Formats: sequence, structure tokens, C-alpha cells
Amino acid sequence: MTLIKSISGIRGTIGGKPGEALTPIDVVKFTAAFGSFIKQRSGINRIVVGRDARISGEMVRNLVVGTLQSIGMDVIDLGLSTTPTVEIAVPGERAGGGIILTASHNPAQWNALKLLNGEGEFINDEEGKQVLEMAENFEFSFADVESLGQVLYDDTYLQKHIDQVLALELVDVEAVRKANFNIAVDAVNSTGGIFVPALLEALGVTNIHKIHCLPDGHFAHNPEPLAENLTDLSALVIEQGADLGIAVDPDVDRLCFVMEDGKMFGEEYTLVAVSDYVLRHTPGDTVSNLSSTRALRDVTIQQGSVYHAAAVGEVNVVTKMKEVNAVIGGEGNGGVIYPAIHYGRDALAGIALFLTHLAKSGKRISELRATYPPYFMSKNKITLTPGLDVDQLLAAMQQRYRETPHSTIDGLKIDFEEGWVHLRKSNTEPIIRVYSEGPTPDRAEALAGKVMEEIRAIVG
Repeated sequence: MTLIKSISGIRGTIGGKPGEALTPIDVVKFTAAFGSFIKQRSGINRIVVGRDARISGEMVRNLVVGTLQSIGMDVIDLGLSTTPTVEIAVPGERAGGGIILTASHNPAQWNALKLLNGEGEFINDEEGKQVLEMAENFEFSFADVESLGQVLYDDTYLQKHIDQVLALELVDVEAVRKANFNIAVDAVNSTGGIFVPALLEALGVTNIHKIHCLPDGHFAHNPEPLAENLTDLSALVIEQGADLGIAVDPDVDRLCFVMEDGKMFGEEYTLVAVSDYVLRHTPGDTVSNLSSTRALRDVTIQQGSVYHAAAVGEVNVVTKMKEVNAVIGGEGNGGVIYPAIHYGRDALAGIALFLTHLAKSGKRISELRATYPPYFMSKNKITLTPGLDVDQLLAAMQQRYRETPHSTIDGLKIDFEEGWVHLRKSNTEPIIRVYSEGPTPDRAEALAGKVMEEIRAIVG
């Protein structure tokens, strides 16, 4: 069983012993600490809670809501929701913070508490450390019976979220309606099965073919939206003669597409395509993390704008986006962050912008994909020997490549002319993650292999 405590929240597998998995005791402890932190920091005793559809969701929700009440916090319970919907609801309700109950792309045995500040954005490093310290030291107290919090159930944010998406200046509902798209949807039996078809209908799409859209939490396949997990969607696209397929993860903040021939558009290219459309109409800077495709940089430069790289992690991307006033940004895992609606990965906003782009291009989705620079990514890892000084190892590699463009804001990223290699130390496993990208799959593997051999030589 696993329990991972990090600055962005707490996640783990359900069941087991306290402190070793995500048990009721751990849920109560960290919820009480976060609620107390929000009350102390903001002076607001109101928190928004929403959850994805995983099997443990109702149980964890009951613990979280009851704990917040027990420390005198009022709760606005959105019920089955999405991560971006909760992010919108927090400032919408003038709440002090939010808790999203989702383990994102992790399998069904996992769940998590993701923590938001009063702006509806993930808490930062300093805040996260403070919450963890409060939890470990039990720095909270419970309210007397006259001061218990109240619960308000609010199921209106599905429509409010969709309304905000439709109101975006770059979303053209009429263009999407006229395109008469035939679309297949795979929502891995979570809340995307509610939210994605509702958005498509609001956009005027009438031909919708749903698979794995019953929000009962019984994931029909590994919930990470990768090619190997989307074979059912690919088959459905071909069977129905669909123009495209749409897949989201359980909490609807990651987005990828299947082309009309059943092949993947590529989750790395979700952000590239949406950014291309946004930049055509709103010149400005873009941001992605260091492990995302170089294609975003290429498209940004082509549009006469400036690309910036951030450390891996949504909070780091958002921080950089605010710093440079970026008009679009996100992560290569299919996470689109569009500040015009809010600073968080939002698959619903991504869908609406992408369909507008596709409709106005007059192209099939495979033809649109062919307009973007072709890159291929390889993901490897090196298992570390006990006692190895990883920081010293990365410093040695930096010295080796001192004459080659590189970045040390998050591990070490080496930029070659034809591609790149990114080395990152894992915070949860004794490994170094080795991500690489090149113009062909073989070149991506070769770049990674070259650097990995050099690391092995240094280690001996």
C-alpha cells in the first residue's frame, strides 16, 4: 500500500494501516490541517469540494466534508465534478480554498486530496510544506457543537463551467455547429462522461458516440489517456466513421484526440494545436514544462512570439505564465492552461478551442496534425545504487555539456540541435527519469541512450 505526501496534496491507495496508505485517519488528519491553514491564512471559513467518479470517492468525500464541518468550516459540495470545474468554483463562491478528490490518471485503487488556494489554483511549495507540518504536528482543533460548519450542495457548476467556456472570445459555437462533427468520446467511466458530452451538445455537436462514459468509477482500462489505453476509442472512431475521438482522464484536466484513421493525434500535440490557434488571434508568449515537446517552441516562434520553459509541475508552469504574461501554456501530457478562463489545466476549454480551430481550418484532423513539426519522444529511467549523490552526478553531466545549450531549473535538460534530453531525479523512487525527443523515434532513443551510457560511465 502507498501513501505519498507532497506539497500539492496527499494521495495513496485505499485500505491498509494509517500512515502507510490513504486511510480514513490520514484523510481526516490532512483535511483538518488544510482547513485550519485556509482559515488562518484567509480568514474565510468556506471551502469548495468536488470529486471524480472513482469507487472510493463517496467514502473519501464523506470523511473530508465531515472533517471540515468538525473544524467549523462551511462546505460547498459540488458532488461529481472535474478538477477545472472546482478551480472555477472556488473564486466563484469566494471560498478560502478548495479540495479536489481525485487521483487523476492513477488506477482505481488510488485516491487523493488536491489542494487549492482562494484563487482556485494549486497551493505553492511554501504553503504545501506548512500544511504537511500542521498535519504531522496535529496543529488544529475541533469546533464545539454550536460552531460546526454547514454543507451546501451545489450542482450548478457543470452549466456554469460550460457557460464560461462558450463565452470565450476564441470559441466559435456557430463554426463548430456548422462543421457538423461526428465525435467519439471515451471518459474512462468518470465524470468526463457527464461533462464532455454536455459541452459538445452546447457546442452544437449532435453526432456523439460514447464509450466508457458511465460515471461509476469502474475504469474500463488504465485511466491514463495514452495510445495503448485507448484502443477501444480508436476502434469506435473507425467503426462510426467519426471525424475524431476525444479522451480525457478521470478528473478531466488532461485531453487527447484520436484522428479519423484511428491513430493518435498525440497528447503532446494537444497543447501545440490549441496554442497555434490562440497565437493566430492573440499574439503573446507561451509556456510549457521542460519535458514537453519542442513543437510548441517552433509554433510559437513561427507566430512571432516567445516561448518559455518551466520546471515540471502545473504550479511551476502557472507561475512562469504569470511572470511572462503568457496567453497560453500547459504541459505535454494534454494539459491546456488558458488564462482567459482560469489558471489551471482544463480539458473542456481545450476541447472548445480545438474544435473551433479544426472547424475554421477546413481540414481533417490528420491533415491538421501534418501541419505541425514532427517530433517523437522516448521515456526511460536509470535505477540508482544506494548512496549515490544524484546532485553531484547531474553536476558532472552539466560540466560535460557546458558548451551545449542546457537548463538546470529542473534537473538537467540538454538541448541538441536535433532534439533534447531531460534528466530529472524522482522524488518518489530511486531513479533518474530520462526523457528525450528527436525527429524520429530512433533518434529520440539514440539521444537518450548516448546520455544514459555517459551516466553509467561516470557512476562506474
